[in-house]
Amino acid sequence: MSTNEAILYNGVKIPWIGLGVWNEAREDATEAIKFAIKNGYRSIDTASAYANEEQVGKAVQESEIKREDIFITTKVANSDQGYESTLTAFEKSLQLLKMDYIDLYLIHWPIEGKSLETWKALERLYKEKKVRAIGVSNFEINHLEELMNQADIKPMLNQVEYHPKLTRLELKEYCLKHSIQMEAWSPLMKGQLNEHEILKKIAHKHKKSVAQVVLRWDIQSNFVTIPKSFNKNRIIENFSIFDFELTDQEVEEIFLLNQDEHLPPPDLSNFKEYL
Repeated sequence: MSTNEAILYNGVKIPWIGLGVWNEAREDATEAIKFAIKNGYRSIDTASAYANEEQVGKAVQESEIKREDIFITTKVANSDQGYESTLTAFEKSLQLLKMDYIDLYLIHWPIEGKSLETWKALERLYKEKKVRAIGVSNFEINHLEELMNQADIKPMLNQVEYHPKLTRLELKEYCLKHSIQMEAWSPLMKGQLNEHEILKKIAHKHKKSVAQVVLRWDIQSNFVTIPKSFNKNRIIENFSIFDFELTDQEVEEIFLLNQDEHLPPPDLSNFKEYL
């Protein structure tokens, strides 16, 4: 893979790897983001529901990298879905981020009876050039079909839980057919893969960590990936995946680890007002 960026169907480039900043403990993300940017990251993934858009904006402002060289993703919260309420929520996100545009704006979760109106708002924001790309998160095939049956613009990206125990081949094939870029959240399964013998064997062969092997597998599977870490050593480690390549056999070997296993839902008690 010769480039560090994927290209969405509208021509917008998105880095293959970004920093996810969801944090159940509500730890301040500012310094971690600044450190990540200083060490090569050019993509930050946040959301209204993460309650840290202001921290993202502060970190970007205080970095030495120009705003236009950093790819910012945020998402409309479930409680803000609907046409007018999405437009209002978007303006609030812009204010918190202290930015005049967003690179990628996503519907965070499919909400029956609301996501179509929410999508119409995203289409308007895209047509008004307030966002460079629009997409969805946690949408399955039925959600995508319902949306695209009535959409003027199809989603450019679908962000979903994806890791070696949840490989989503049918959804991946569907999105590939419709030129929708896939993106992985929780790609490292919250550290649960670190002692997996097959992954350890592949990692040993490449003199890499299990995390690096999994993230490399993501991008070789055509998934943009956004591992979350506020730990400086892991931030650097996670980004160091462009100096080796898995063989086709290794990629397939990792696919065979699939068990259709989802992570348990997070504790959202501290975030109820944002959801």
